[in-house]
Amino acid sequence: MNLFKKKKKLFPSIKPYDRGTIKKGIHEIYYEQSGNPKGKPAVFLHGGPGAGAGSLPRRFFNPKKYRIILFDQRGCGRSKPHACLEENTTWDLVDDIESIRQELEIEKWLVFGGSWGSTLALAYAQNYPARVSELVLRGIFMLREKELQWFYQYGASEIYPEAWQGFLEQIQKQERSNLIEAYRKIFNSRDKEKKLSAAIAWSKWEASASYADHNPAAVKGSTNPEFALAFALIENHYFVNKGFLDYEDQLLEKVALIKHIPCVIVQGRYDVVCPPITAYELSQKWPEANLQIAPFSGHSAFEPEITDLLIEATNKFLK
Repeated sequence: MNLFKKKKKLFPSIKPYDRGTIKKGIHEIYYEQSGNPKGKPAVFLHGGPGAGAGSLPRRFFNPKKYRIILFDQRGCGRSKPHACLEENTTWDLVDDIESIRQELEIEKWLVFGGSWGSTLALAYAQNYPARVSELVLRGIFMLREKELQWFYQYGASEIYPEAWQGFLEQIQKQERSNLIEAYRKIFNSRDKEKKLSAAIAWSKWEASASYADHNPAAVKGSTNPEFALAFALIENHYFVNKGFLDYEDQLLEKVALIKHIPCVIVQGRYDVVCPPITAYELSQKWPEANLQIAPFSGHSAFEPEITDLLIEATNKFLK
C-alpha cells in the first residue's frame, strides 16, 4: 500500500525578471528575482552548504503575490569562483544575505531555509531580527557534533547500509574512526581523480538518504562532477570547522532573540539526514513556533507531504 499522499502541485514554473551579482572580496554572488516585483519579499536559502539554489524553489511561493529572491551561496551554483573555500564561512554568508537585502532595497523579508538553509536562516535572523518578517524552516540542522556524528560516522549508516558502503569505500580502514577528517585529507590533496571520486561518493551518500522512498533521480543528479565538487568540498569545510559557530549550541541558545518572529517548522518524521530530535529541541526552546511533522516523509523538500506543508506555510504568511 502506498502511504504517500499525492504530491501537491507546485506553483507554475516562472522565469526570473531580474538577475545580478554582488562582489564581496574574491567572491561574486549570483542572485535573481522572480514573481511579482511589488509582492511580499521572500528570500530562499538553499541547503548543503554548497548545493546551489537551482530553479525549483521559486515554486514554493505564489508568483502572483511574492517577490521571490534566490541566490547561490559562495563557491556554488552560479556564484564564482567555483568550489572556493577561501572567505567562505557562515558569517560571510550572513553578510551576503544582508547585502542582497540592502542592494534590493527591501525593508523586511520572509526567510525560507531547509537543512543547512535552516541553519543559515537561524544565524541570519539572530543577527538581523528586525529584517525578518517570518521564517519558514525545514529539516532543522544546527551543526552540533551529535548531528554530524549521526550522519557521517554512525547512525544513518544503519538505516541505509548499501548507500553507506559506497561512502565508506573511499576511506582506508585505518582512517575510518573520523570520516569527516579522512575526507578532508582527500579534498585537500593534489590527487584530482581521487578528489572527484570522493566528492561524488560524499554527494551520493546524502542524496541516497534524502527520501523515505529511494529516489534514483536525486542520486543520479548528485554524480554531476561540477555539483559534487562544490557540494562535498564546501560541506566538508563547514563541518570540519563546526559551522564557524562561536560555541556548539549557539543557534539554540540564542532563540530568545527571534521568538517574536512568526515561524513554521516543517520536519519529516523519517528524516535520516536531519533527524526530528533537532526540530523538537528547537521547538522546546521556541514554543511560539509552529512545528509540523510530516508523518510519512524523509528529508527532501520535494517529499509530497513536505511540499504541501511548505506551500501551506508560504500561503499562510500572505494573509
